[in-house]
Amino acid sequence: MTRGCVYIVGAGPGAPDLITLRGIQMLKRADVVLYDRLVHPSLLDHAPPHAQRVYAGRAPGEPGTGRQDGIHEQLIAHARAGRTVVRLKGGDPFVFGRGGEEVQALSDAGVPWEVVPGISAAIAAPGSALVPVTYRGVSAAFGVFTGREAGDIATANVDWALAAAMPTAIIMMGVQQLDTIVARLIDHGRAEDAPAMIVERATWPDQRVIVAPLAELPGRAHGISAPATLVVGEVVRLREAHRGAHAGITAVPSISTSARSSRRPATTTSVIAGKCRPMTRR
Repeated sequence: MTRGCVYIVGAGPGAPDLITLRGIQMLKRADVVLYDRLVHPSLLDHAPPHAQRVYAGRAPGEPGTGRQDGIHEQLIAHARAGRTVVRLKGGDPFVFGRGGEEVQALSDAGVPWEVVPGISAAIAAPGSALVPVTYRGVSAAFGVFTGREAGDIATANVDWALAAAMPTAIIMMGVQQLDTIVARLIDHGRAEDAPAMIVERATWPDQRVIVAPLAELPGRAHGISAPATLVVGEVVRLREAHRGAHAGITAVPSISTSARSSRRPATTTSVIAGKCRPMTRR
């Protein structure tokens, strides 16, 4: 029997043209696609007509007990049957996507796998709202935090002191806990008037952006639903300047950029590869 393989593919933040070329290549070779709720439906069109398309997502607040184990079982069973499997996940599989758990389950079962990274909404959401997560002299670091833990409880294990001190704090999956998140950031030292922003459905045609002082954000975010990304930090102030430039109007950021850091050589990262063999085109 031909050995199957599982490709854990990041679909990107929403817009279908933000998936990687390698992700599309894997979809075109798939016998089975297990996809999540936030995957753009048109991406499934890249899979061959014979490919099984299996929904494996869940809505916010929906119980996840046992669901992930069931996904592991499906991935293993299909691969052991000799099929090429694509596990298609929103954003990047290793950024709050439980991709690491799936890789571990596959490794424990002796199933070959490969990870195809995707663009995470942690970066794409602020970027699509014209806000850089770093900016010379304004923010030299950013941190990405979960807005909930497994089991859909408030984030008791997040280091809120670290989140509050981070020049740019990005909080994902937190819209249902927004009041609590804002309170914890302020309790741990973040200023009530810190610039803050929520980006709902980043990169989709109906994307919405709300900007407000941190303490006022929950009151202005009524009607916002998942997926939504919270961004807190001085970089949020750059949105207006960048909007002016984006509209063809010359604008200069009002934030001081007197602090300068030395240039460092650029670095690159490669595709995270497991044990899949090179594939031949069918």
